[in-house]
This record gives sequence, C-alpha cells and structure tokens, in this order.
Amino acid sequence: MDSKVLHSTQVTQHQIAKSSQSLAKSGPVWQASLEIAVKKTARGSVVKHSEHKGPLYIQKAFYPEGRDVAHLYILHPPGGLVSGDKLHIKIDAHSNSKVLITTPGAGRVYKARADKSLQEQVVTLSVGDNASIEWLPLETILYPNANTRLDTVIKLSDSATFIGWDICCLGLPACNQFFDRGSLQQCLQIEVAGRVKLRERVVLNDSNRDLLIDSVGFANRPVNALMVAGPYLITKNSIDEDAELLKLIDRLRQHCTLTAKTLIHSRNSAREQQAPLCSVSVSGDFLLIRYLGDDCEQARLLFTQCWQDIRPQLLGVAPCPPRIWST
Repeated sequence: MDSKVLHSTQVTQHQIAKSSQSLAKSGPVWQASLEIAVKKTARGSVVKHSEHKGPLYIQKAFYPEGRDVAHLYILHPPGGLVSGDKLHIKIDAHSNSKVLITTPGAGRVYKARADKSLQEQVVTLSVGDNASIEWLPLETILYPNANTRLDTVIKLSDSATFIGWDICCLGLPACNQFFDRGSLQQCLQIEVAGRVKLRERVVLNDSNRDLLIDSVGFANRPVNALMVAGPYLITKNSIDEDAELLKLIDRLRQHCTLTAKTLIHSRNSAREQQAPLCSVSVSGDFLLIRYLGDDCEQARLLFTQCWQDIRPQLLGVAPCPPRIWST
C-alpha cells in the first residue's frame, strides 16, 4: 500500500470524525429511494426508467467500454446515515442488459442519536434473462455507537449473472476509534429463480461484542469484506473436472496470498499491525472471496484484482474499471 495514499485516507477519516458528532445530533431525517430500470435496446443497455425521492439519484449512464455495458454512479449527497434515515435502492436489469454500479465515495453510518432510531439501507437488485449486474460500491464505514441495518437482496433469473462485493469497516481504526458501542445487522441474500442460494448474515451488538476480538469472530480486525460471483452452474462433484474454473480459483488464491503478506503500517494508529486473513471458496454455484483485515483500501485492491480475473470468464467482457475510481 502506498504510504501517501494511506496517510491521505487517515487524514480524511480524522476530519470526518471531528464533524460526525454535530452531524449526528442535528439535521433532517432522510426517507430516500431510488428506482432504476436498465433495458437492452438498439442503442445498447440504456436507463429506461429512473425515479428518486429525496437525496438519492444518478446523474446519467456512462459508457467507457461501449454501449453494451452501462456504468451507473449512485449519488447520496448527505454522505451518510443518521438516526431515522432510510435508503431504498431498487435496480432492475432487464433481459440481455448489462450494468455496472458503483459509488463516488465511501458510505457512512454516523453515531446514533439518543433515541437509537434505526439507520437503514435496503438494496434490491433484480437481474433478468442473460443479463448481468456488477455491484461494486466503495466501503461502508460504521461510526462507534451507530445503530444500523444493511440489507442487500439479489434476485437472479436462471440465466442471469452477478458480481458484487461488500466492504464494511467497524469504527475508525486510523483514528483509534473502535466499534465498542452500537449495533449492526447486515444481510446479503442471493436468490436464483425464486430460491435462496446464498445467505450471509452478521449481527453484532452488546450481547456478542466479544466477537470483535475472538478468533472465531473478527479476530481484532475491523474491516470485514465479502465478494461474490456467479452462478457458475457447478454440478455436484464437477468442480474438480472444470479446468478453467480451477485455474481461476488458483489465480484468486494467489492474489489472496500476496495480500496476506502485506502489512498496513499506520503512523496514527496505536493498533498492533496484523496480516489480513483472505480466502477463496465455493458455495453452491458461487465463488466467495473473503477479506478480514485493517484497511478498506487493501480489501478493495484485492477485490479489484479478483474482479479483473473473474469478469472475462463469467461475463465474457474485458475488465474496464469505472472512471470514478481514478479521481
């Protein structure tokens, strides 16, 4: 990790931490929603419907890799959730369309107010026949004493494909502010043709706070991240016979091995540095890449490397990073 990039990240977190208390104590409560429908037309994958309520929207679709794949940037000007906020995002990729979705900055869940009203985000992604969605948002940062629920539901048709990730930072480790207060309910669910194929759930509160340090929990590493790709239509016992898939898994594990050998050195944090824990596994018809460590940027770099290998094989298109990632 470039020390200049890391220092910049720490400065930004420090500035945000100084203003978070005032943001959490006052300001409006947002009940915001965004509904997008992407359809394949003679002009490519285009946004045929866009409706929003409150401060949650997209400006327009971008096409850095041609008209077949629409790149959408979800904008949330307030920059985070305070007590009582509810964000609902619903995106439909209709038959034969392709869409990549990301965000221009990290999402934040600020310290809850005294009434502990829930801070909620619900994302529903529906993918039609021969269509694909790539859900690649930047990280979500949970401030100490946040009270949040984060749900993501992916609904795939039989011939749809999905690549997505979720990067969550518990507290502000660069500022030595840890998630020793507050609660998190987080769920990722993938359905194929109406049947649940994958469900990942995290519940963290005062009753199980020891999970933050236990080796069977977060092992004293504040950044928990998961990447999912598929379905690969793996039948029972056939994975050992799929040479291309085995080669892909081997490359992904090499990325994990290199990442696990890289320590993040922080001048501002008193935390003892630890090597991240990374893994690649198969659950049903889906590839899972996991990261448990100290740095969101490191997790996103690992996932980006994996995405560059997965995308050509699963979607049949070369990797094309969103332009916003370079700004």
